[in-house]
Amino acid sequence: MNRPPIDSQITFIYTRDLTAAADFYERVMGFPLWLDQGSCRIYRVSGDGYLGICRANESRASGEGRQSNVIFTLVTERVDEWYDYLKQQGVTFEKPPLFNEKYRIYHCFLRDPDGYLIEIQRFESSEGGN
Repeated sequence: MNRPPIDSQITFIYTRDLTAAADFYERVMGFPLWLDQGSCRIYRVSGDGYLGICRANESRASGEGRQSNVIFTLVTERVDEWYDYLKQQGVTFEKPPLFNEKYRIYHCFLRDPDGYLIEIQRFESSEGGN
């Protein structure tokens, strides 16, 4: 039996302040809102890739440090352009664009208002993919 196709992919993360998170992902990152479910907002990141931001309930909100287990990675050939664009938006970067020899990637890091790590990267080798 062949594996059935996947139509799209959504990664969900949680926020204590949905208004601040929505402002960051809509205004700063420029992601178009695809679906507003009230307590969750889903953004189109690329063709069939989505990011869902959901208001955390009390049990989730008390889970300090969970953000450290997540890296939301955006893959693009235009790392430097994203870096310049986000700097103009007032974003502070944890690491500016640099080449990582071990993984053969060019990347930079920033955090969203809830502390989630966002990586913007370009693969420097064609070994991955299809």
